[in-house]
Amino acid sequence: MNKVLFRTLVSCGVLLTTLPVLCAAADQVVKIGFSSPLTGGQASAGKDNLRGVQMAVEELNKKGLVIGGNKIKFEIMAEDDQADPKSGVQVAQKLVDAGVKGVMGPYNSGVAIPASRVYNDAGIVMATVGSNPKITLQGFPYVFRIGANDSQLGGKMALYAAREMKLKKVAVIDDRTSYGQGVAEEYMKAAKANGTDIIAREYTNDKASDFNAILTSIKAKHPDGIFYGGYFTQAAAMARQMHQLDINVYLLGGDAICDAEMGKLGGSAVGAHVYCTQGGSILAAQTAGKAFSANYLKQYNTKPMTYAVSFYDGMMAIADAMTKANSVEPKQYMPALAAIKYKGVTGVYEFDSNHDLKSSPVTIYQFKNGEPSPLTSY
Repeated sequence: MNKVLFRTLVSCGVLLTTLPVLCAAADQVVKIGFSSPLTGGQASAGKDNLRGVQMAVEELNKKGLVIGGNKIKFEIMAEDDQADPKSGVQVAQKLVDAGVKGVMGPYNSGVAIPASRVYNDAGIVMATVGSNPKITLQGFPYVFRIGANDSQLGGKMALYAAREMKLKKVAVIDDRTSYGQGVAEEYMKAAKANGTDIIAREYTNDKASDFNAILTSIKAKHPDGIFYGGYFTQAAAMARQMHQLDINVYLLGGDAICDAEMGKLGGSAVGAHVYCTQGGSILAAQTAGKAFSANYLKQYNTKPMTYAVSFYDGMMAIADAMTKANSVEPKQYMPALAAIKYKGVTGVYEFDSNHDLKSSPVTIYQFKNGEPSPLTSY
C-alpha cells in the first residue's frame, strides 16, 4: 500500500480494508494576534476591541471555512500592550514568535508606529485603528488602517465646529501621544482654514489628572470651545474641572473621547456641550449596524464602544482575503487584502496605495445622558 495513503487513512480513522476512501478536510488552527490595552485607564476600550474580534472569529469558525484544502479554525492570541510603545514592541515580537497569521491592533497610534516595523519585517499583516497618518506613510506593505485617520477625525470636527457650531475662538490641548498630537494638529489645520482662531495651545500627558492650571490660563482668554487631543480618561477629568472652574464652553475631541466611558467617568460634567467624532457611519441607521449592536449586547450584556465594530469588520476582511487567495499565509493573502472591496458593517473596506481606507465617513456625536449620540455623518 502507498505509504502516504496509509498515513492518510489512519489519520482519518478509516479501516484499512475499506479502500478507496476520501476523508474530510483536516482542521487547521490559524492563530490571529491581538494587541490593545487590557489593563490600565484604557482597558475598557481594549476589551471592547477584543470582543469585536471574538464575535468575528466565532462566526467564521461556525461557517467552517475551507482554505487551501483545510477546514480553518481561527484562534485569538490576545496580548495586553498597556497602551505603551515599549510594551507594544514586546507584544509584537511575542506574536511574531508564536507564528500568528495576522494581527488585529494595536489600538493606540503611539504603539502602532513602532510595532508596525516588527510586524512588517516579519511579513505579518497588521490591521490597526491607530489614526496617526505616520502609521501608513512608512510604506510598509503589511500594514493596513481599518479606521479613519487624524485628518478625517480632527479635520471633520473642525469643519463642523466652524460651519455648524459657529465657534470663532478655540483653545487646543493635546496629551503628547502620537494620537493626541496628530488629531490636534489636523484639527488646527482645518480650523484655521475655516476662519477659527486658535487662541491657546497647551500640552499635558496621558497620565495626567489635574488640568486646573491649563484651564485657568485658557479661561482668561475667553474661548468659545476647547479641543482636546487625547483619550477619554483625561477628557472626563478635564470636563469635571471645567465645570468646577465655571468654564461653560464646548469641549471637543476625536474618536478617543467618543465613548460611553467618558460619560461614566465624567458624570454630570459630560453633557450636551461635549462633541466628538468617530470614523464610520451611524450604526443605528443601518440594518447591519443594528444587528451588530444587538448581537454584541446579547453576548456581552453591554453596548459596543467605539471600535468593536471596526475590529469585527477588520477580522472579517482578513478572512475574506485569505479565502480569495486560498491561503492563510500573509505573503499570499496580503495582495488580496490590498485589492479587496469588502462590505462590512460600517461601510466598504477598500484601500488606497498607502493602505488607508479609500472612503471613511466620519460621524459627529454629541453627548446625551452620558453617552455619545450620533448627530450626522460629515
